[in-house]
Amino acid sequence: MSRALMIQGTGSDVGKSLIVAGLGRAFTRRGLKVRPFKPQNMSNNAAVTEDGGEIGRAQALQARACGIAPRTDMNPVLLKPQAGHTAQIVLCGKVLRAASAREYRTLAPSLMPMVLSAFGRIAADADLVLVEGAGSPAEINLRAGDIANMGFAEAADMPVALVGDVDRGGVIAQLVGTHALLSAAERGRLAGYIVNKFRGDPRLFDDGITAIEERTGLPCFGVVPWFAEAHLFPAEDSMALSASTPTQSRSGTSPLKIAVPVLPYIANFDDLDPLRAEPGIELIFVRPGYPLPGDAVLVILAGSKATLADLATLRREGWDIDILAHHRRGGHVLGICGGYQMLGGVIADPNGIEGVAGTAAGLGLLDIDTVLGSEKRLGEVSGVDIVSGTPLRGYEMHLGVTNGNGLARPMLQLQRRPEGAVSADGRTTGCYLHGLFASDSFRRNFLARLGAAPSGLAYDAMIDDTLDRLANHLTASLDLDALLAAARPPLLTKAA
Repeated sequence: MSRALMIQGTGSDVGKSLIVAGLGRAFTRRGLKVRPFKPQNMSNNAAVTEDGGEIGRAQALQARACGIAPRTDMNPVLLKPQAGHTAQIVLCGKVLRAASAREYRTLAPSLMPMVLSAFGRIAADADLVLVEGAGSPAEINLRAGDIANMGFAEAADMPVALVGDVDRGGVIAQLVGTHALLSAAERGRLAGYIVNKFRGDPRLFDDGITAIEERTGLPCFGVVPWFAEAHLFPAEDSMALSASTPTQSRSGTSPLKIAVPVLPYIANFDDLDPLRAEPGIELIFVRPGYPLPGDAVLVILAGSKATLADLATLRREGWDIDILAHHRRGGHVLGICGGYQMLGGVIADPNGIEGVAGTAAGLGLLDIDTVLGSEKRLGEVSGVDIVSGTPLRGYEMHLGVTNGNGLARPMLQLQRRPEGAVSADGRTTGCYLHGLFASDSFRRNFLARLGAAPSGLAYDAMIDDTLDRLANHLTASLDLDALLAAARPPLLTKAA
């Protein structure tokens, strides 16, 4: 019979996603069939699943930690913020509609039956389901109609482990305050808590554990030290994007500089994680108010959930002028998905698919035009880079239909069709393919054309090694036996 344990947090970014990923790998290594689940997620970093839908990138990483392919049932509700103060609602992997926050609060309770059905299918194929909450259950102003935290735990009748973040300060208040704000029935679901991101000797928190137990009666599952390699995993929120610290490449030379403007609706920015991991590359995320660095060899326009709105921001910041000047100096430019669309002549959203309807001129570096439609293209694909002939793989996740003379010079050959465009001078390229830099041979050849020194980075192997180290890290600091004992059969499987 399947057992389940829900990991909720005292707030956003306390480390719930990483705790679930690390526990997933640790319990999988014990021989258990472990599955991740998150009822509701909000993120513009999404992943394509093998069953043809999309889920939050964090759940895809958690699935990988458990040694399985991601499925839409692992994250039945995904909210993707877009222009016009709305979010696109992805239900069971497919776009449902866009809604404001107020509209979604009214709609959310009606989604609970589908969320529970998805959870039931996941639980039917598992020994243990690790469920991740969202934000904090102590946001009692949002408790009515909640499907992400205690509302789901109550509906599925499962225990909860609470995670607090000591690094941001006030972890005792976080945990004790959360406990105090929950109803008596909700407090009864708490099986214990985890103190996360501790810097220094964890024994220094012994008095804190005593204070929390005196005020809540909850046991501590452990104090988790700071995991320095967490930055190697995909982030869900663009606030996690920051400029890298300048380093020396392995050859001792200065690293090549790649600049990425951080636009408000930047999406699928985990495309760039393999570049950040390269020892000879300095990946600089440029936030509003700062110019693009003049010594960058490449500017990348990443994906966008609201292309017209992000293009308007690009111009307000003067980054369009920076990019055109960079190109005139002989620099290279790459656009991925929404960034690819911005490099063209015209972008039209006649039906307001991504927010407010409208049309805008692009940067004009590629001879293409794009019209945004209602049908989203989703799927994993493979092919070759036309310039180097190296193989690559990735996924498509876009609404736009792109045409123009620039398509006669494609960037990629995907299975039976060309993809993307290359400018006549060869210095501006773009395509719809996400995840292409995770393909080691393509990434090495692409960077070599920019003058980068050879690197032996094997990106996928590095992620798996880091998941193993995360599992070791949690095994050494948490009482896994107590966590497993706290898990119990949820309501949906008790009759099985």
